[in-house]
Amino acid sequence: MLPTVVTSNNIDWHAHGDLKDASREGDFGLVIRRARLVRGMNQSQFAKLCRLTQSAVSRLENSRTGAYNMATLANAATALGLPFELVGLANQHSNGIPPVERREFLVGGLAAAAAPLICSPPARFTDGDSSPAAGLRVVTSSYRRLDATTVSSDLADAVHAHLRLIQSIAQTASDGFQRAGMASVGSEAASFAAWLAWDMADYGCARRWYGSSVKAAHASGDLLLTAYQTGSLASFEADTGAPHEALRLVTEARRHLGTDVPLLAAAWLASIEALAHAGNGDRTACERALRACERHANAMSKADPVAWPWISAFDERKIAACRVTCAARLASTQRIRVSEDDMAFSLASRALGEGMRLRSGKIVERARRLRSTYKESQRRAIVREFDAQLHATYL
Repeated sequence: MLPTVVTSNNIDWHAHGDLKDASREGDFGLVIRRARLVRGMNQSQFAKLCRLTQSAVSRLENSRTGAYNMATLANAATALGLPFELVGLANQHSNGIPPVERREFLVGGLAAAAAPLICSPPARFTDGDSSPAAGLRVVTSSYRRLDATTVSSDLADAVHAHLRLIQSIAQTASDGFQRAGMASVGSEAASFAAWLAWDMADYGCARRWYGSSVKAAHASGDLLLTAYQTGSLASFEADTGAPHEALRLVTEARRHLGTDVPLLAAAWLASIEALAHAGNGDRTACERALRACERHANAMSKADPVAWPWISAFDERKIAACRVTCAARLASTQRIRVSEDDMAFSLASRALGEGMRLRSGKIVERARRLRSTYKESQRRAIVREFDAQLHATYL
């Protein structure tokens, strides 16, 4: 049964600065509590309104772990008439970008927008809502939604506990199909743990978790998942200064895909290859990979991108960001057109602001790296503004 929705006394929730502050910090329990008080309800009244127990409401409002139940958040927000974006749910948009894609877009402004994001599970392992694998995958997806609005260090402990639960349940799997399904879920969760470690600039742990995700994908027997996780590790290696290893991993990912390669996967892997070649200083190979990336992306309008379920759309915005990043790594930003130069610093400025809010060491380091490649003696206003923003990160 759905909750009763409050429709009277319409409220401009975005005008309440305390709600917005709590939402930006990922403290959605506090958002719910303050919104309830704005409505003039006590916990008992609110619990009755959303058809929850009072103890459940109390747990929700006092949660500080970030491990929120998405259905409960949606239930409470609906009952209050509260915009879903204020409780971190992804069906509302921020400047035209779903919150679940927000960090991916901002980070992508500095590194080809190649960051992984699981959009849906492989059809092979969607074996019913009541299966352990399906339930655990929903939890992983919920944590990924929180990543758009929550500091990685606050999520990491909960995700690590989630991984331990997956490992424990996997040990009790009774047959090969269940073991394969649990390996698939474990691979996705390990990949997310790697992403969080990468975001915190803990490169050792990130590499270890990505390695675990690749091994689990192999154990699942799903070649598509194995290719995706191998490509994710390649993206990490290309970004952190191991271009030769990144190129080897891109080749391996393509081998797992075989001849029938989804266009979205082909464009994504080509962007990673371009970044790796740029890291090697190979301008010719970098340009060749960029052209391949554009070719695959342009052909995507004739195909179904859902054929590659783990990556969100690869569009002109991401290709442009990839070109800017490759040029920066080739130490040739002075040869970029002014429009591309401005776009690079505009994206970097937005990413840096988000990185500081979420305390992302990776984003801040990428911003510094981009700035170090810019050699123009006459700094334009957008660069001066970026310098001031970057300097503030030391204060």
